[in-house]
Amino acid sequence: MKKSLLALAALTAFAGAASAQSSVTLFGIVDLAYVNVKNGSLKQNLLSSNQYNSNRLGFRGVEDLGGGLRAGFWLEGAMNNDTGEGTATGGGQNWQRRSTVSLMGGFGEVRLGRDYTPSFWNYTVFDPFGTNGPGSMLSLVSTLGSGAGTLVRANNTVGYFLPAAGGLYGQAQVAAGEGVAGNKYYGVRLGYAGGPVNVAVAYGQTPSDGGLADDYTDMNIGGSFKIGPAFTLMAQYSQREFANRDQNTALIGGALAMGAGTLRFSYVQSDGAQGSSATDFDAKLMAIGYYYDLSKRTTVYGVASQLDNDGSAATGARFTIGSGPAMTAGGAKSTGFALGVRHAF
Repeated sequence: MKKSLLALAALTAFAGAASAQSSVTLFGIVDLAYVNVKNGSLKQNLLSSNQYNSNRLGFRGVEDLGGGLRAGFWLEGAMNNDTGEGTATGGGQNWQRRSTVSLMGGFGEVRLGRDYTPSFWNYTVFDPFGTNGPGSMLSLVSTLGSGAGTLVRANNTVGYFLPAAGGLYGQAQVAAGEGVAGNKYYGVRLGYAGGPVNVAVAYGQTPSDGGLADDYTDMNIGGSFKIGPAFTLMAQYSQREFANRDQNTALIGGALAMGAGTLRFSYVQSDGAQGSSATDFDAKLMAIGYYYDLSKRTTVYGVASQLDNDGSAATGARFTIGSGPAMTAGGAKSTGFALGVRHAF
């Protein structure tokens, strides 16, 4: 009997040690809102996902390999919960938000797979609306007709992340095109976060030898500054170029904590030209939103925005807010608002 108890205790201790060395986590976000969008003379009412945070279902895990070395994986896919489809574009569940495997240690992290590009991070980190919903600054960001598929994510990447060192952070990434036009990519990002300050600069290139007519480049800088216990000021500037086309986008905004709620606002301006036109990418976006936390995991929110395209009907900008009918003429306004609920688990 004593031997049996000792054996059981040993097995229990071994199982506990094994479980302490590795872990797997299920996580996700379910976000759905009523959305009203008016683009020029056309109007549409929608029940739409991804208006506060992008919907996702994911699994991530870490295993301790000993000697300070760890292995990790991350599988994360989109959900379209207004229709029950597995992805935002319809169809079954996939892992196109992120699908990576990593080795981590004192040297930093080496990460392989589909992942965010370094040149995307500043757009979302330094946008009060996190590049989601009617307030997203991505409404005024164009890939200039280049065919680049690397604005947000890239396939077939090899990335390196610096280890934590006194607030300094950074990454470098390369992506193999594997014969798909617009998928080849090189990018770097370097930043510093300490005290009330967070600032980073990034550069990305989708080269012409990856199947494009010319190099598509994206250079941006962003920062945030916390003023007192409740207010965070955010700003960013970006420049994209392709062939004879260019676009500059600037944002200033902030987030004000108000008890269980947060007020967010931003102003975004785009300037740029396509060919001989001086107004193809000229537009302004103003947005304001209020988010109220019912708990640590559940938030209700409302966001409204207005996008003013400059230029004539023939050559003016045709940017729109989120989902909705296509803009039929340049120089028109786009307005939108969303009322929704977000639950994280």
